Parts: sequence; C-alpha cells; structure tokens
Amino acid sequence: MNVRPPILVITSLLGSWLGMQAVHELGHVFGAIVSGGHVACVVLHPLTISRTDVSENPHPLLVVWAGPLLGSIIPLGLWATAIWLRLSEAFLARFFAGFCLIANGLYIGAGSLDRVGDCGEMLKHGSPIWVLWLFGAIATPLGLLLWHRQGSHFGWGSGHREIRRGSLIVSVSTCLALILLGLIVGEC
Repeated sequence: MNVRPPILVITSLLGSWLGMQAVHELGHVFGAIVSGGHVACVVLHPLTISRTDVSENPHPLLVVWAGPLLGSIIPLGLWATAIWLRLSEAFLARFFAGFCLIANGLYIGAGSLDRVGDCGEMLKHGSPIWVLWLFGAIATPLGLLLWHRQGSHFGWGSGHREIRRGSLIVSVSTCLALILLGLIVGEC
C-alpha cells in the first residue's frame, strides 16, 4: 500500500487548520497594531480554538474584520507567490488558500446566525448581517473553486499523479512547524 497519499492528505488538512488559525489571528494582530490597539494575548495552541485578546481597542470593527480578511488574502498571496516562483508544491499553497477561504467564509457567513465569536463582535459594533453573509457567499465558493480538481495532486481520483517526496517533506515539515508554533505561542 502506498502511504504517501494519506500522509499528504492528513498533514495538509492539519497544517491548513493550524495555518488558517495562525493567519486569521495575525490579521487581528495587524488590525490591532495599525488601529492603535494593544494585543494582550494570542492563543494558537494546537488543541484549542485560536483567539486574540486585545486590550485598548479603539477600533474594534477594524480589528475583528482584519482576521477573516487577512486570513483569506494572505494565503492567496502565498499561492500567487508559489505560482510566480514556479514551485512544484504550489498545489499545497492552493489547497491552503482554498481551506482558508472556506473556513473563514463559513465562520463569518454561518456564524452570523448564532453570533459566534468574531461574528458577534462584528454585529455588536455595527456590521450589517448582510455584509457577513456576503463575505461568506464570496469566500466559501471561491475556496471550493480552488479545491476543484486538486485530488490528483494528492494521489486520489482518475489521473492521479505520483506524490513527490519533496511534496511530503514540505507538507509534513510545515505541519510540524505549525504545531511547534502553537505550542510556543500556547495559552495566555
């Protein structure tokens, strides 16, 4: 049995989850810094849901929207860079960008119904609910579009490709680095 496809899929999914949380929280941190806020704590522990605590938050709407916006834009930029550099592992960056768009889109679009996490803050500080729905309606299908026909890169489906050792190394090492980052940043 070829173990490369399941290893690539598992590390890509876990790495994408951890990476999505990291770039989402980086967006909140950036929003806080540029708006004159103070970041009190960032939680990235691999066994928790990430969060950024901001004290002195003069522009909470900017800070809360920076998470999903930059959490979607940064991965797209990474994918574009991988394409520009003609990296053979650009498909991993495409998968990650799709994952981030889907996760942020569903979180904001569907989360608005229960005012979950960031959605509650967005609505509390004046974002109309239709803006959250619009974000979800754009980001989620765009993420699914990025995932379309990517199975062959992961060794699945008709016309699947041989998984290169380099792709496994990139996926596994990225996943491990993100776990380590989460353990270092840890809990508040």
